[in-house]
Amino acid sequence: MRGEIGIGRWFRAVLCAALAAGSCTPRGNRVVVGSKNFTEQDILGEIIAQQLERRTSLTVDRRLHLGGTFVCHQALVAGQIDVYPEYTGTALVAILRDPPDADPRTAFDRVSREYAAQFHARWLPPFGFDNTFAIVVRASDASRLGLRTISDAARVAPGWRAGFGYEFMDRADGYPGLAERYGLHFAVAARVMDLGLTYRALADSVVDLIAGNSTDGQIEELHLVALADDRRYFPAYEAAPVVGEAALRRHPEIATALAELAGRLSDTAMRRLNFLVDVRHRSAADVAREYLAGIGPGAGPLPGAAPAAYHSPSPTSPESAVPRRAQREATP
Repeated sequence: MRGEIGIGRWFRAVLCAALAAGSCTPRGNRVVVGSKNFTEQDILGEIIAQQLERRTSLTVDRRLHLGGTFVCHQALVAGQIDVYPEYTGTALVAILRDPPDADPRTAFDRVSREYAAQFHARWLPPFGFDNTFAIVVRASDASRLGLRTISDAARVAPGWRAGFGYEFMDRADGYPGLAERYGLHFAVAARVMDLGLTYRALADSVVDLIAGNSTDGQIEELHLVALADDRRYFPAYEAAPVVGEAALRRHPEIATALAELAGRLSDTAMRRLNFLVDVRHRSAADVAREYLAGIGPGAGPLPGAAPAAYHSPSPTSPESAVPRRAQREATP
């Protein structure tokens, strides 16, 4: 068990200055929602904020686009924000310094236990999507060849050309391990290029298969398809709200309100929301509002939604340089 992260007085002062609109004193009937500094996080932050506004009497302050993983994490630990969306894989690798885990339930249980013990924070049930790497092909090829999984693509790969980003070629959960797990062999050596260029190269038939991010809006924009990782090679990066225990003690209705979002946002739906903001230039606030109106009070899962999310285990439970829209995070 790792010791709790210490935050010096200097860091508290910096956070208070950066969040000047939000006082360092107790907030009473106010809750502060943060997010990281890329499109998907802006959308999730708005979904969280608007859900709290429509389901509770709390006043919601937004600190969206706050910064990267460490900025948001430290702000949560310091009590300068009360909740922000995080990814299980990011929490394991970047915050806990643990190895990645491809099993979503195991990853969620691990971060839930460690965050409760180390940071006095609770992971609420995941939204339902997994923003991990994805092997992507043209929709026309997938339809013509009956491709649904990476194993399906492996059958035709010897006649294909692949294109991958620089990072994907080198990282531990990248191409070398993928090729070994699926027996992937291509007609020629994979082309290495900037991640943002791989989507256009695929759409223009310069290459036939790429590795992208599973919820990237360009997949829809360019009529591409993300194949299922049927051998579970890629680590889980499920998104979920992470809330400070102090905020939950003050306002337990936060957990009740956000639990309504559990399992309601599939990879396809998140990809669509990213598309609307990044490609159609809609505001994150408008897109979040329309999404929440669509799920409605007491409505069932959206078509294509993820299975019902598992519940966060209690702390004592034994269970317990890429373009912005092509980016999950520079650091996972």
